[in-house]
Amino acid sequence: MAGRRLQFGYFLTPTAADAPDLVRQAQLCDREGLDLIGIQDHPYQYRFLDAWTLISYLAAKTERVRFFPDVANLPLRLPSVLALSAASLDVLTGGRVELGIGAGSFWKAIAALGGPEREPGEAVEALEEAIQIIRLMWSGERGVRFSGRHYALRGAIPGPVPAHPVQIWVGGTKPRMLSLIGRLADGWVPSSSYHPPDRLPESHRRIDRAAVEAGRDPAAIRRIYNLMGRITAGERGEYLVGPPSYWAEEIQRLADERGMDTFIFAPAEPGLEQLRRFAAEVVPQIRQPA
Repeated sequence: MAGRRLQFGYFLTPTAADAPDLVRQAQLCDREGLDLIGIQDHPYQYRFLDAWTLISYLAAKTERVRFFPDVANLPLRLPSVLALSAASLDVLTGGRVELGIGAGSFWKAIAALGGPEREPGEAVEALEEAIQIIRLMWSGERGVRFSGRHYALRGAIPGPVPAHPVQIWVGGTKPRMLSLIGRLADGWVPSSSYHPPDRLPESHRRIDRAAVEAGRDPAAIRRIYNLMGRITAGERGEYLVGPPSYWAEEIQRLADERGMDTFIFAPAEPGLEQLRRFAAEVVPQIRQPA
């Protein structure tokens, strides 16, 4: 949003076979001054490390970069325990955790792990309940209670309060989800491959309208964009395939014309080379324009 400092991050793919390189990627983000590392949460993906375990491990190997699940799989993570995980790691890292969360997808795979197989309306309803529960678990109160259709707290005694006001960023693009984000969330997390730039303005309008109706300031809601693409040596291709100058121009346009303020680079070819180019050749052009 206008006036908000732009932030930049990296979408780290948690492939188990690449474990040593994941540490190098996180440490490069840390050294190069990126703001965030987002890690997808797909517990049913056999090639992937567990997102929260990996975030915790990488946080111990870095000093300043912040982490968030991009986004946490709510149906397989009990919201009260998810709140405890986020608060605990925020305390241990001195405030380097935000919470990305989603209503769920790939329902057959979720059910195969013992999770619920929800209809779209139920998934949104469960997410709304979860956000309320998470905030109660961070409140520092004792004996907190909540009664919902999907989740409940029955006099729960929460764990530690986060070291800083952890934000809840919600992934979703359908109308009901966008309205929920406007009413309850601290940020919105779409991805360019699923929600291209020409769809952003209408989504912003839905979020903003719901925020105003709920008595909230729409400008307080961060807009995080996962940018799927590839940085090239010079050639231009399809959207988000091109040289660093093209990437810098497009990100600036997304900030100036499309209302996004946080950009998470998700390379088509994960690894150090693409990450280095983004951190060293793209981001400086935007942070310090010529």
